[in-house]
Amino acid sequence: MFRRMLLLAALLTPPLAAQEQATGIQFDDIPWEQGPVLGDLGDEAEVKVPAGCMFTKGDGVRMFMELTENTTSPSERAVVFCPDSLDDSWFVVFSFNESGYVKDDERDKLDADALLASLQEGTREGNKERTTHGYPALTLDGWAKPPFYDPETNNLTWGTLISSTSGGRSVNHSVRLLGRGGVMNVDLIVGRDQYEAAQPAFNTLVGGFTYRGGHRYSEWRSGDKLAAYGLAALVAGGAGVALANSGLLAKLWKFILAGVVVVAAGIKKFFGGKTATEPPKA
Repeated sequence: MFRRMLLLAALLTPPLAAQEQATGIQFDDIPWEQGPVLGDLGDEAEVKVPAGCMFTKGDGVRMFMELTENTTSPSERAVVFCPDSLDDSWFVVFSFNESGYVKDDERDKLDADALLASLQEGTREGNKERTTHGYPALTLDGWAKPPFYDPETNNLTWGTLISSTSGGRSVNHSVRLLGRGGVMNVDLIVGRDQYEAAQPAFNTLVGGFTYRGGHRYSEWRSGDKLAAYGLAALVAGGAGVALANSGLLAKLWKFILAGVVVVAAGIKKFFGGKTATEPPKA
């Protein structure tokens, strides 16, 4: 059903056809798996993809990113695309950072104001890279949800309000799932008007995420690799993923995922040579 809707929209909307022609990539050529399906996120994890959503990994992620004018990264594991309707669509990018075990002893010390200022600085630096690709400049307008850490699930969550010089207005909702050997980054790309409506389905998707045995946060053992930064740096590093209006399919493809850019100017204060020695005692 959705495949036919997408093809019809493509016929009616020249920007998609032009984008497909420019990149040589057809949306329907991406190797999508239809939900419900158990999505493979590599050696570390898997996720239950619900009915109505589509899953792609590996080369499919590269194709999707290139089609939406984004740089790719070896850390990207999968994309989940959920076309609720032509007006209410969103997608999620999963990527894994093999940083090592991230201590959560900063959970009660997250300074939302300082982190927002750092993200805004990082976004400004990231715009320098975006302009080299001809992408619209971005502005981080504030929090959609201030940073929150759940010690029961070892999940760090926040959301930022993004606007672009092309007129796009969107939300970048980020979840960081702490594991034994690193962090799974889960980034929701959705329009501001659809943000609240997408939350239940997105939360269900995150709830269906599982670290495989041996990779869970609780399975840390002495001698394991430890990350040289904490929770604040995970938020500050989130400036690398932001949104802009693409004009692709007008309604269905309202937003485009910006290429991940290293924005050291915005996050250096939170790394600052900090070295982890051992995880905090429970």
